[in-house]
Amino acid sequence: MIDENGLEIGNDGRPTHHRTREDQEGESVIDLTLANRPIVRWTKLADDHATGSDHEVIEWKVGVDRQEEADHERVVGWNLAAMMEEDVEVAEKLWMELAKERIQLDAECTEDEVEQEAAWCHEAMSSVLDATAKKIRICAMSKWWWNADIEERRGMVGRERSRRRHSEQAARAKSELQKSIQQSKRRMWGDYLQNLRGAKVWRAARYANPREGMTVGA
Repeated sequence: MIDENGLEIGNDGRPTHHRTREDQEGESVIDLTLANRPIVRWTKLADDHATGSDHEVIEWKVGVDRQEEADHERVVGWNLAAMMEEDVEVAEKLWMELAKERIQLDAECTEDEVEQEAAWCHEAMSSVLDATAKKIRICAMSKWWWNADIEERRGMVGRERSRRRHSEQAARAKSELQKSIQQSKRRMWGDYLQNLRGAKVWRAARYANPREGMTVGA
């Protein structure tokens, strides 16, 4: 498969998996890093990045230019709250410049004209905000529930593993990390529900109970 697809192996030969069975320890290079581009960097992260798993945390980078890398991120909006007063003024001027030669629709306009105008407004507003506001980007690894407490507890798991891989302290640290993650997720879900208004409550019903349809308990 590797040869057929022209893939490159990024591993440098160091073990990525550590196991203990019946008091017998072993190591293996079971976690392969494969890419169809040159892998310019491959490394195992320090223990403070550990997750509690018996697999090492691996970080790698492939040779992709900045523009191509940015194209793989999803832009979900613009940070309007961070715009300064001068940014708003520039945005208004840009919008007025773009809109000054547009013909305003009247009551006799057709459905096609309305759709064309809506498409133009979307494109024009996007270009204005691209020039004046910071884009909000997410990638596949984004986690809205991540916080400083979880970061600290993940570091504790790594430090305990470095002292003794299968100690009681390491197991306790891993349990506390998982507990902190679940608490953060529940808190984020609760905040989301508290801010729902109108028809959006039915969206939450689908998230919470997708197989039950739109029915929710009293």
